[in-house]
Amino acid sequence: MGKSSKDLSVELTGKKKEVAIVRLTRPAKRNALSDGLILALRDAFQNLPASVRAAVIDGQGEHFCAGLDLSELKERDAGEGVHHSRMWHAALEAVQYGPVPVIAALHGAVVGGGLELASAAHLRVADATTFYALPEGTRGIFVGGGGSVRIPKLIGVARMTDMMLTGRVYNAEDGERVGFAQYLVAEGQALDKALELAGRIAQNAPLTNFALTHTLPRIAEQPADHGFMTEALMAAIAQSAPEAKQRVRAFLEGKAAKVAKS
Repeated sequence: MGKSSKDLSVELTGKKKEVAIVRLTRPAKRNALSDGLILALRDAFQNLPASVRAAVIDGQGEHFCAGLDLSELKERDAGEGVHHSRMWHAALEAVQYGPVPVIAALHGAVVGGGLELASAAHLRVADATTFYALPEGTRGIFVGGGGSVRIPKLIGVARMTDMMLTGRVYNAEDGERVGFAQYLVAEGQALDKALELAGRIAQNAPLTNFALTHTLPRIAEQPADHGFMTEALMAAIAQSAPEAKQRVRAFLEGKAAKVAKS
């Protein structure tokens, strides 16, 4: 088991404790995000044990996360608002650019700040109960937890604009179709599927996982000529690792499994 607090628990699983389950534990509040919970998420991802190779974010109860805890909405001047938003940015950066790949196991509400949290993960598995919304637009506010940067990369600017202008809600099937989730499973199966994926990911070479979670998103933002150079450098670093050499050798000697149709 890992560290736990009132609103967040961290559990280690796998034979070598290589997968961390980071769980929001405010079911009575539909796992709404308070500032304390956001900071607990930051601390959890900044302090994952060395054994952990992949992490899963889950929500206790019927919902993944229904967004910002409305009891914390208060009037702020512009400076206070900027600092508050930047605090959320730093916390979700610890998820996206932390030490390991992160999979979000989605069910029920994935709304507002909950969708911002889900978009900071590297993969998303949704079950049939999942629905997505950004109600900030109809409440007279704007996203402040990184959603304007991350969500358009999943579904495009036009779809996010529509959600915020009109209050549109996507169900699980339509959400998977437009790009919110990479996997869609039956009700109650999101965590199991996320753990299956995390176990598989944890077997990858750590430097390859690092390249995919830290370097690939940055290459996508670079001009092509810069991206090619960054790719060349990362490829050279990754293939020089002892574990990479061992895996390539095993493949060349016919000892590694070949790719097959699933």
